[in-house]
Amino acid sequence: MNAPHDTGTDLFVSAPDGLRLHVRRYGAPGNRRRPVVCLPGLARTADDFDALATALANDPERARPVLAIDYRGRGQSDYDRNPANYTLTTELADFLAVLTALEIAPAVLVGTSRGGILAMLLAAARPGAIAGVVLNDIGPAIEPKGLFRIKSYLGRLPQPKSFDDATAILRQLFGAQFPKLSPEQWAQFTRRTFERRDGSFKPRYDPRLAGLLKGVSMTRALPSLWPQFDALAAVPLMVIRGANSDILSAETVAAMRARRPDLVAVEVPDQGHAPLLDDGDTIARISGFIETY
Repeated sequence: MNAPHDTGTDLFVSAPDGLRLHVRRYGAPGNRRRPVVCLPGLARTADDFDALATALANDPERARPVLAIDYRGRGQSDYDRNPANYTLTTELADFLAVLTALEIAPAVLVGTSRGGILAMLLAAARPGAIAGVVLNDIGPAIEPKGLFRIKSYLGRLPQPKSFDDATAILRQLFGAQFPKLSPEQWAQFTRRTFERRDGSFKPRYDPRLAGLLKGVSMTRALPSLWPQFDALAAVPLMVIRGANSDILSAETVAAMRARRPDLVAVEVPDQGHAPLLDDGDTIARISGFIETY
């Protein structure tokens, strides 16, 4: 899929409490095909979906509008003065505000990690807003080991002295999960994780997000999301798992398939949590899934 690169158009929408939320829109205005809305992971941003969104929005035969959202406290969205507002409940309300403000009809949701949880919550709260869902390395059961690993670095990244130093930090943290990334992929990962601000390299998220994982431990079982998963019963569903993932286990994917025999399951080799969704094969699988309905 050799689409021309398109960085998209930056839009800003007001959250219910007035905080400014950033949305990147891809695709030609007036395209009435079913839209795709991309929801990033816990401390990630809309930029993670650039390759996927560009490909979908510029497909010569099946182009469609794509939106990618920055949650509050991430990317170009405003940081919240009160970190207690960094909750799934608030982020779901923010998401609904974006859908309403931009007049998004039923959409296909591509949710990475926390974004997939939001997709499941939306299915329970407003099922008519969803036309289909792609869960990227997330399911109804979340492995505590993986969350504990994220807790170990979230809001605690070392201060890089240079761009190369920032890349080295990320390779040390994620090299085991992503053993075959190219130097350019690591550089891109760095650009999407850090930004130069106030004379130094800083993460592109509010470090106070770390408070969300305060109670996570290696041994404490997390509440399951099977009722929320079941709320997706009426819509087409795909799950993507990184073969090296420590958040979504192969056993959970098998349980999901037992519950949803029509579930489309894809495993990305040599990637962990969460698959980058930037390789041609994965993009083609997502595009093909969207076109089946």
